[in-house]
Amino acid sequence: MPQPEIYLKKNEDKRLRKGHLWVFSNEVDTKRSPLEQFAAGDLVQVKSDDGKILGTAYVNPQTLICARLLSRKPSLKCGVNFFKERLTDALALREKLFDKPYYRLVFGESDGLPGLVIDRFGPVLSVQITTAGIERRKEALLSALVEVLNPAAIILKNDNSQRQLEGLNLESEIAYGQLPGSLIIEENGAQFKIDILGGQKTGWFYDHRSSRALLARISKNQSVLDLFSYTGAWGIPAAMAGASEVTCVDASEGALALAKENALLNQVDDKMRFERSDVFEFLKQARLENRLYDIIVLDPPALIKRKKDFKQGYEAYRRLNHLALQVLSRNGILVSASCSFHLSRENLHEILRSSGRHIDRHLMFFASMGQGPDHPIDPASPETDYLKTFFCSVSSSL
Repeated sequence: MPQPEIYLKKNEDKRLRKGHLWVFSNEVDTKRSPLEQFAAGDLVQVKSDDGKILGTAYVNPQTLICARLLSRKPSLKCGVNFFKERLTDALALREKLFDKPYYRLVFGESDGLPGLVIDRFGPVLSVQITTAGIERRKEALLSALVEVLNPAAIILKNDNSQRQLEGLNLESEIAYGQLPGSLIIEENGAQFKIDILGGQKTGWFYDHRSSRALLARISKNQSVLDLFSYTGAWGIPAAMAGASEVTCVDASEGALALAKENALLNQVDDKMRFERSDVFEFLKQARLENRLYDIIVLDPPALIKRKKDFKQGYEAYRRLNHLALQVLSRNGILVSASCSFHLSRENLHEILRSSGRHIDRHLMFFASMGQGPDHPIDPASPETDYLKTFFCSVSSSL
């Protein structure tokens, strides 16, 4: 049986022809293909105004991104074999990059699986499904994961707010197997105990792997302040590399408790301090008390989740960087990061430039980093290029 069709308005196929995978609801010719005739997750053929087939997508008529292409093929069968093929391709790249099974296995659009993220924690897979199209094919995905990877457990981490937009539930579950009593991963020579069900996102953030390795290289004999520290991914490798002292600051008591366990696990607990605090308040108090740090890591959560939040989020990033520079030692290093897609690399560059000038400091960027290689960038999908990090050497004004 042929798949139903969605027709685009005239000239609305240009982005798809360049390789992008999204169709927005206002690009659809709803007179020829009314969106209300589809159920969330249905497979459709996407056609240009002149009737040329652009590929197979799944739809959700209730969302702004109303269709996401799975293939340029006209009549895709999205079953177990489809997922096995895509997973095998994703696995082949990661196995070239890493010698141990600790990485992001699937990164959505970049791996040809929009709406899906999978992190591999050794024998356990943490899966985030954020669209109705993948949710409808969940059983086929799980079967493919078992065949390709034979995991001990698969966790469906369903607490992502994007699921609400797609009309999906927010209850995480163990979908296959059984979680081990304690789950420990490795990154940059350090070991970390993680909490998938209770932790943020998939339970861990692999994306800063390369930046954290660089931080460790420059941390010997330095006092390090790790802001928004979560469970210690920045601070613990720095302590292991010879930092004189590491202070981890986070608002989450649970995250800091796990960070303390990880410090013990890596035998650096004697070098580490943990403070539960709002980061803005911590920095203000540190400034009042004239506390200074040799290296400051500023890695906040996404402060601009939607385009309309840009102005407020930009100001939050500006205040954080401004405050951090005020408690940085002379000739210190600021590591400033943003995972907000809507804050561009140029935006963060300008925030740092203006903050340095405002307090009469001279900044030099000696490294500009992005997401690790297990978060590959699709050149046709700018949304996959989201992470930016500047390593700044800061001295007195020239």
